[in-house]
Amino acid sequence: MSKLLWKPTEEQIQSSNMYRFMNFINEKYNQEFDDYAPLYKWSIDNIPDFWSAMWEFADIIVSKPYTAVIDDVSKMPGAKWFDGARLNFAENLLRYRDDRVALIFKGEGQPATRMTYAELYAEVARVAMALKDCGVVAGDRVVGFVPNMPAAIIAMLAATSLGATWSSCSPDFGIKGVLDRFGQIKPKVLFTANGYFFKGKKLDSLDRIGNIIKELPSIEKVVVVPYTEQEPDISAIPNAVHYESFKSSEPDLDIEFEQLPFDHPLYIMYSSGTTGLPKCMVQSAGGILIHHLKELMLHTNLSREDTIFYFSTCGWMMWNWLTSSLAVGASLVLFDGNPFHPHPGALWEMAQDEKITVFGTSAGYIAALINADVKPRETYDLTPLRAVLSTGSPLSIEGFEYIYNEVKADLQLASISGGTDLNGCFALGNPLGPVYAGELQCRGLAMDVRAFDAEAKEIVNQEGELVCCKPFPSMPIYFWEDPDGTKYHKAYFDVYPNIWRHGDYVTVTDRGGVVMLGRSDATLNPGGVRIGTAEIYRQVEQMDDIDDSVVIGQNWNNDVRVVLFVKLAEGVELTDELKNKIKQTIRTNASPRHVPAKIVSVPAVPYTLNMKKVELAVKKVVEGRPVLNKDALSNPEALDYYADIAELQEE
Repeated sequence: MSKLLWKPTEEQIQSSNMYRFMNFINEKYNQEFDDYAPLYKWSIDNIPDFWSAMWEFADIIVSKPYTAVIDDVSKMPGAKWFDGARLNFAENLLRYRDDRVALIFKGEGQPATRMTYAELYAEVARVAMALKDCGVVAGDRVVGFVPNMPAAIIAMLAATSLGATWSSCSPDFGIKGVLDRFGQIKPKVLFTANGYFFKGKKLDSLDRIGNIIKELPSIEKVVVVPYTEQEPDISAIPNAVHYESFKSSEPDLDIEFEQLPFDHPLYIMYSSGTTGLPKCMVQSAGGILIHHLKELMLHTNLSREDTIFYFSTCGWMMWNWLTSSLAVGASLVLFDGNPFHPHPGALWEMAQDEKITVFGTSAGYIAALINADVKPRETYDLTPLRAVLSTGSPLSIEGFEYIYNEVKADLQLASISGGTDLNGCFALGNPLGPVYAGELQCRGLAMDVRAFDAEAKEIVNQEGELVCCKPFPSMPIYFWEDPDGTKYHKAYFDVYPNIWRHGDYVTVTDRGGVVMLGRSDATLNPGGVRIGTAEIYRQVEQMDDIDDSVVIGQNWNNDVRVVLFVKLAEGVELTDELKNKIKQTIRTNASPRHVPAKIVSVPAVPYTLNMKKVELAVKKVVEGRPVLNKDALSNPEALDYYADIAELQEE
């Protein structure tokens, strides 16, 4: 039985948004719920009623009401949500226009800056006017290659106020990684900063932007935000303009929010690129809005009084999730840089200084704190802190206990899990319930999440495949350049028809919690950030010294480290010089996160009969687990080389 680490007081329960929502449901639908479990059961049994109630509870701003919540609750994918409604995503996030702090920005090595809700609205209005003058209209793509800074949020809100679709990458992506994403969606305008800071170093972005623009003829304007220097030279970049020169100089502008259908495209997010080019997942304005508000208001218990932080880049869905906190009126803390610079307690010092109440991070960061023996509670005043959120990869039991022993004893630790695909969570926090070590508190309201065995039967207290059996509003509306839905169907629905298969192994406990057991596919998760093996292969296999390769994520010290196995060209030796060359190639053209922790020479790479690399089989052999399907391999003897490699048993 899992160890009980925390439970809310009766006062905490009754003051929560979840408790208020439960009473709202009781009154509206003549129920008598007094705990989460019956509320959850009702929510998955009454999908239209739940989302109708959430619409009302969250006070979604619309210009035209919906005529039906959902056309067919048994249809997945393809269910149509909130037909008839007209709304604007940015209008809902800019509903507050007062002098409360909206954004606090802490760049690495920089003093914190602040922007109020009134200032944010005014800035978005000026950028929106400039985008409109550039000819940006509903359906155009506007993208960001930006640090996690206020300009990224401003650009996103300005674009979406016009009905444009937003997409972003973090500035540590290599040229190929950016082109693999933006090259598919053909953006009209690109926002960037001239550079960024990491580990005390000033890193330039403009040289890469220049090379990216050469391959993206669709881009008509590049807007450069000064960050590492005040007046960067942008003369070498075609169609580039400084941010201050770009935005409208007109004062007191009102934003004309384009009123659009619920399922109008809002975001394009990207798969990890495991099997080739990243898939471009298009998500709807209304679906993301109501889904995020459910998770923020109810499961995170967020209110105007909160200051919320999530350690993320603009290339991770948690940035999109954090940004939706504006619709609740909270203060958002944006951090860009290395979380251990200039010292391992940097983020906790920031939490103290900014009086952060909700602190979001990854399991990988928590594991790094443990390894560095950081004890925030001994050094920093974290009195306001009431919740820590963790995602990206499963949080170990040691990680759970560390938060309560070394950060703060009286807080809610919400380990949360979902995906870029849904821009949200399947399992997450519950302000009404206890926290057990190693266990996510609950499945999300109206998310019919179960564990399936190999026969597609629901199982409890056993390891199984995570599935969701009913549609939800934040599902992708389609994949880019997938006119007949083939890619979309293959991604989630080819194993269990009409049921979303996510690719995680989980245990659903008899008390309704969820234990995450890792990915059931070959996606890598170093530091809690999902990356794809294909992006590494594309770099390595262009090198003359390497004939073939296979990459896995090895579970190591409560995290995952990337291990690259290389079959070398004849006569080539794996010297330190070659290892460094491989790492530098990957770092430059993919990202620093793709760089392997270990590079090992092997005589052969195992393949299936239809010539697919068997990453999962290699991972099993490395971790000492049996491989049961060797008959499917064209060269099963190759697996023997991966067993008991001494180098993989050491740091």
